[in-house]
Amino acid sequence: MAKLIYMAIASLDGYIEDESGTFDWAMPDEEVHAFVNDLERSVGTYLYGRRMYETMMGWETDPTLAEDAPVTRDFAHIWQAATKIVYSKTLQAAATTRTRIERTFDPAAVRQMVASADRDLAVGGPTLAHHAFQAGLVDECHLLIVPVLVGGGKPALPRQVRLNLDLLDVRRFANGTLHLRYHVAN
Repeated sequence: MAKLIYMAIASLDGYIEDESGTFDWAMPDEEVHAFVNDLERSVGTYLYGRRMYETMMGWETDPTLAEDAPVTRDFAHIWQAATKIVYSKTLQAAATTRTRIERTFDPAAVRQMVASADRDLAVGGPTLAHHAFQAGLVDECHLLIVPVLVGGGKPALPRQVRLNLDLLDVRRFANGTLHLRYHVAN
């Protein structure tokens, strides 16, 4: 059975980007990137808000992103092969293949997508994830905690949502990054 997964790369103090909107501190090294690629292989559909989609679409529209190393080429192939659903009231057209735009996030429709999917779905970005967490749709949460404090910015996890989580796995990487995998106990 497919799952809805939320995955984020976050600072130790819990942010996906700092107060100026940058996240250069979150760029994974080769070991972490290869691990992320292996996590992403199970994903057949990505659910994004506009801003996260605009960040991620470079994996198809900017060929230089995939030129750096085999691990980045691998991620580009994984990302391009998946279906993308972008929830946006303002985006007029998708810039990538296998992408459709939905104007509103409908929890019942997402629940049906997960129930009928043969591969996992991933919700990207904390704003859209907030709606998915609030609706009780998220099955697993994967956090990659980078050993840096940024002092503020965009939180990785939703505010005003209380959930019990069961720790399923912990992995430590040579660069000090931690992967925490949780089951959402609804």
